[in-house]
Amino acid sequence: MHYVDETGPGAPAPGGPGAVLLLHGNPTWGYLWRDVIPPLLRAGHRVVVPDQIGFGRSEKPHESAAHTLDNHAANVVALLDALDLSRVLLVCHDWGGPTGLAAAVTRPDRIAAVAVMSTWAWAAPASPFHRAVTPWRFMHAPLVGPHVLGRHGAMPGRGMYLSVVDRARFARDAQATYEQALPDPGDRALTWQWPRSIPIGRESDTTTDRFAWLETQVAAMRLPSTIIWGREDDVFDPEVFAARWHELWPHAEGTHLVTGRHFLQEDSGDQIGEILTEFAERSLR
Repeated sequence: MHYVDETGPGAPAPGGPGAVLLLHGNPTWGYLWRDVIPPLLRAGHRVVVPDQIGFGRSEKPHESAAHTLDNHAANVVALLDALDLSRVLLVCHDWGGPTGLAAAVTRPDRIAAVAVMSTWAWAAPASPFHRAVTPWRFMHAPLVGPHVLGRHGAMPGRGMYLSVVDRARFARDAQATYEQALPDPGDRALTWQWPRSIPIGRESDTTTDRFAWLETQVAAMRLPSTIIWGREDDVFDPEVFAARWHELWPHAEGTHLVTGRHFLQEDSGDQIGEILTEFAERSLR
């Protein structure tokens, strides 16, 4: 697992308490957080940004058995243990939510606070976007998914492009970086395997029980929490998903709405960084 571990002026030395752990999802990598990190470092925080296994500069197993929710959660647990992180502000986006929160349940003594954005942690059917035949279920069908998402790299390409607000800037400055991080069709396996693991209320769902377990565990958390969302997000609609987080965590701050679709860090990275910095100042100090 590749990761970046940076400290700002006055931040605790590696091995000391207090860190902000930024977890990405599909099909991104640590690069997604590039504009979020500077405000946190300027404020003196230690920031750890891994590339989840299967993405970025980390190892990319081609076997589907490597990509269960339990395995990816275990990867995050291994990182927490290897770096001996404590008093962590866990920041979860997309699949960083299920993997990071499952890791937090496993290592509750290491987590001090949580921030969620454009993510979920429950077994109830996902949004209308995920239940729709076109494009979601069509794109992840047994033959179409590996062909379009695997061989042709549609997720880090067209998929991300459609899920930001300032598409011209994204195409000019960032899109090629995401595409180049997954150059081989076999390396793109997780871009279509992970979406298939989202429960959509069908008998063929394979992860319903695990998400039901996760929802129960997450609902019992009473850590300091904040919710950040892109107001234009049409994949995880804030009126549905952010509202659900407030039902699970009545104590949570927010919702902090910023300009952004699903990949809100691409449009409002600096603002998200400032929101997280202010929250970290109160939850980690």
